[in-house]
Amino acid sequence: MNQNYIIADNWKIIEEGFDVSRVESSESIFSIANGAMGQRANFEEDYSGQTLQGSYIGGVYYPDKTKVGWWKNGYPEYFAKVLNAPNWIGIQIRIENEILDLNNCPKITDFRRELNMKNGVLKRSFTAIMKNKIEILVSSTRFLSIDDDEIGAIKYEITPLNQNARISCIPFLDGGIKNKDSNWDEKFWKINSLSSLNQSAFLEAETYKTKFKICSYMNNDFFIDEKKQNLAYKEIKDDCKIAHHYDFNIQKKSTLKIIKIGGYISTIRNTKKTVEIAKKKISISSKLGFEGLLKLQINAWSKIWDISDIKIDGDIKAQQAIRFNIFQLNQTYSGKHADLNIGPKGFTGEKYGGSTYWDTEAYCLPFYLATKPKSVAKNLLQYRYNHLQKAIDNAIKLGFENGAALYPMVTMNGEECHNEWEITFEEIHRNGAIAYAIYNYQKYTGDKSYLKEKGIFVLIAISKFWLQRFNFSEQKKKYVLLGVTGPNEYENNINNNFYTNYIAKWCIEYTLQTLNSIKNNDQKDYKKIIDKSVLTKSEVEKLHSMKDLIYLPFSKKYNVYLQQDDFLEKDIYPASKIDKKDLPINQNWSWDRILRSPFIKQADTLQTFYFFEDHFSKKELKLHYDFYEPLTVHESSLSPCIHSVLAASLGKVDDAYKFYLRTSRLDLDDYNKEVKEGLHITSMAGTWISIVEGFAGMRVKENNLFFAPKIPKKWKSYTFNILFREQILRVSISQSSTTFQVDGKNSMDLYVNNKEYVIKPNSELKIANILV
Repeated sequence: MNQNYIIADNWKIIEEGFDVSRVESSESIFSIANGAMGQRANFEEDYSGQTLQGSYIGGVYYPDKTKVGWWKNGYPEYFAKVLNAPNWIGIQIRIENEILDLNNCPKITDFRRELNMKNGVLKRSFTAIMKNKIEILVSSTRFLSIDDDEIGAIKYEITPLNQNARISCIPFLDGGIKNKDSNWDEKFWKINSLSSLNQSAFLEAETYKTKFKICSYMNNDFFIDEKKQNLAYKEIKDDCKIAHHYDFNIQKKSTLKIIKIGGYISTIRNTKKTVEIAKKKISISSKLGFEGLLKLQINAWSKIWDISDIKIDGDIKAQQAIRFNIFQLNQTYSGKHADLNIGPKGFTGEKYGGSTYWDTEAYCLPFYLATKPKSVAKNLLQYRYNHLQKAIDNAIKLGFENGAALYPMVTMNGEECHNEWEITFEEIHRNGAIAYAIYNYQKYTGDKSYLKEKGIFVLIAISKFWLQRFNFSEQKKKYVLLGVTGPNEYENNINNNFYTNYIAKWCIEYTLQTLNSIKNNDQKDYKKIIDKSVLTKSEVEKLHSMKDLIYLPFSKKYNVYLQQDDFLEKDIYPASKIDKKDLPINQNWSWDRILRSPFIKQADTLQTFYFFEDHFSKKELKLHYDFYEPLTVHESSLSPCIHSVLAASLGKVDDAYKFYLRTSRLDLDDYNKEVKEGLHITSMAGTWISIVEGFAGMRVKENNLFFAPKIPKKWKSYTFNILFREQILRVSISQSSTTFQVDGKNSMDLYVNNKEYVIKPNSELKIANILV
């Protein structure tokens, strides 16, 4: 059974009733972030139950020594970890000297948690009876500023309901935290100083090894029934924590309100002294006040939603899900900082170390291309270009030479830091996704400058890798890739994975085409590129001869390309025959059994059909979909969205809708029974893809937008916006028609079901739906 406690709502994520078994799941689901920092939805007050206390700073990591029982040449020396940062949200509450802790309260009623996705505000309220019989009403409101990503704000209110009460309020900064996933139970932070100034406190810390320096800060103001209080506090300090202790006598049904401002200043963003910058942030926040900061937050999110929102009429769970996914994507990556990227868990947990995977290029880029200025997507490409030399260094460690580059499967700074050999050494398809992202960016934006100035060097280095990684099979008279792992990680160390071979072949062809285009247009630029990349004539000649001789495994019996060599040697039977008690198989079967089974973790061969749709006919797509979909267990969060797009393309709208729900509500309904570890941020981009590229059939071809609209039976309509070539196209699809509107100064050519139309600026085009 999937979890089913999140209340359906168009704009909010809502939980009602307190249940200790849900705390960690809710900490993930109600997480908040602003692109530079983020935090799980931990309680501000003490909580002694099972919890994952987590606050994270973008770009701050620790090289945790890899924990394995063996070693191989070229193996990464560390596994990078996004660090659990000093906790600034904490406020210990004592009611007549008894600590408020929901894990110990005899009675809790009216518990409600609400995440407003429209403005990024997290609210929580409850009534509790303490062991000392005092009944209190508590409410908290919290957000991390999108407007200024170094500021967070909390409004925390306590009302004694049945008697007067002495309330001690102890806001604190705590640097004595550790990562739950630390391999060696190490501490990652060194505390340099703890200090107070007026109502503020500052914790200066730096990471061991990597020497990132941060200042975590707080400022506290207090009000009783809206009247500001000016009480003295007692400072409490130890080696890693600083707190301010305040005591208040609160009358029955009067309200004590705490406004706590806090956040992080890091040397990643700032060269000046972090404490001085923190003081300026406190000054700015004090002038604006909580309500002023909130107003800026509401305005900033309003601008984000104006472009990125998708509205679904007639299906509230689908509506809630798509907004949840879009909200989390916008929280995780703002595009402001070229040194940051998108971790699979974002700021919501520690699994996968918060590192960058191929997910960014393969799944996330389309969302940012279509909903942000092109500079945002360009920053994602720039991230990889900046790490080109380290990708070359990674390849050198594995024995490659002459400028060949293998981009890391997992990275923080360009170095490979994954600790599973079958992925570290063999999941080399990630090189292809990075090349595809360069192509995808140029296709969508029309911007050729990046490809010519930077992207070509990435393509050449990747092609040099393929040149050396393939070997010629005398038996097949073809070039083959041996000992690889494809996207489907339920098959390791196999030969000639179709997706990997195909994308490598395409990458070589795309590199040669690009070089030829540059050569024909500007011989001087071409020579500079050849000289800088040290690309020899013999390498170019071999790439030309190799591209037409790359082996692609194929079954004449089934008329489909095979996952890899010998796939048909397996006992082939559909996933529907797996006993339900064995699902998910990755939690119930041995790895040996999984590797010998025919079951596919995620779209693999079908991933090729998604990327290179125009290379295949609809008949070929249908053959491959019908063959591979029944074998796929979708135990990767990245799988259902690709199947949804392909199903929609085939006119299988019911299948597409089923896969859409699975990808969009993966975390809200906890399909994979692991949401407590954090959200699946990168796969959330697949939810957007499922609607825009799936149901709406949007493609970019020859500098124009193409649509093939479809709509699930349950939906009355759905509406989305596309930022394309610096104009906004607003699209609304109902059961009977599709309507387009352009916000901009120029007319826009587009194709609907391959028929050409022209939309004039600020006018509307309505077309009757024809399912194809």
